[in-house]
Amino acid sequence: MLRLHDEAFLRLVRGQTHGIFASVARVGLGIAASGYSLAVAYRNWGYDRGRRPVSQAGVPVVSVGNLTLGGTGKTPMVEWVARWYRAHDVRVAILSRGYRRGGDAGVNDEAMVLEQNLPDVPHLQDPDRVAIAGVAVEELESQLLILDDGFQHRRLARDLDLVLLDALEPFGLGRIFPRGLLREPISSLRRATVVVISRADLVDDSKLLAIEAEAARNAGPLRFVRTRHAPRDLIGTGVEPASIASLKDRAVAAFCGIGNPEGFLRTITPHCDRVVGFRRFPDHHAYDANDVADLSKWVRETGADLVLTTQKDLVKLRTASLGSTPLRALRIGLEILSGVEILEDSLSTLLRNDRPAAPVD
Repeated sequence: MLRLHDEAFLRLVRGQTHGIFASVARVGLGIAASGYSLAVAYRNWGYDRGRRPVSQAGVPVVSVGNLTLGGTGKTPMVEWVARWYRAHDVRVAILSRGYRRGGDAGVNDEAMVLEQNLPDVPHLQDPDRVAIAGVAVEELESQLLILDDGFQHRRLARDLDLVLLDALEPFGLGRIFPRGLLREPISSLRRATVVVISRADLVDDSKLLAIEAEAARNAGPLRFVRTRHAPRDLIGTGVEPASIASLKDRAVAAFCGIGNPEGFLRTITPHCDRVVGFRRFPDHHAYDANDVADLSKWVRETGADLVLTTQKDLVKLRTASLGSTPLRALRIGLEILSGVEILEDSLSTLLRNDRPAAPVD
């Protein structure tokens, strides 16, 4: 069975796989996508017309989400927003579904990254985000909630919708899942308070203008912010952080299990003299002992003297090396390239002291 981020699936939906069986498969995926599209339209119609119940958290809610399946950089955006509100002395909690959590009481890789980078911000995970919103407000006395991957989670009312488009693949091949990677039509961006174009530094200005024009053509006037994933430092298990400059003069082998591996590769390449090997794993890949042994063998064969991965991958591996080769993660932070005033003006509308806390419906 094909999984979303398997190379075979992506090659198929991108039209890179040829032959009669691939053509028939794409027809089948197109038929399935028609049904999925109708279900999404009916669901959104219910919320738009007030036919589906929406719960109020009693405190402001900021949703960070996207249109497409796969990685657009939501985690760095969530961290940036949380830091912004903490700098304004707001007690913040992050709510997420907890996709691919490690067991009933476990947390997933994104949660582990956020807990490392934001130790003073609680992160609650549960598919029922209405319920955990109540926990955050009533038990943790949170004053503001950040809904991670919340654009399609319309059961919980939100005050702001920040929607990310990845500049490298903004519109999910222009097709609804499973024929493409769109979770809902581009026209749904009309619900967005701000549209954030992530990895904007990896394409030229003409591409960015084209992305903004296509979004506005489908959804009407929109407010845009452009960002990039800015490398901060190198971190490892049981070692002190090191500067990005330490990548120079190293032969680097890199791997990742994230939604957009190409984005990671393009982020690290300018900082490395030589990338001698690169491997991709499915998003949220759960590494086991066989993976570690296989990666160690592969690293040895590449001749690398440093292995580089993402923070999401490192928190699951929890090892300082692969074989005899040091393993480090590139820790990134969100950097606003343009539109910071638009973003901060939107966030600041929720800095009100006269809003009483109330329990979730």
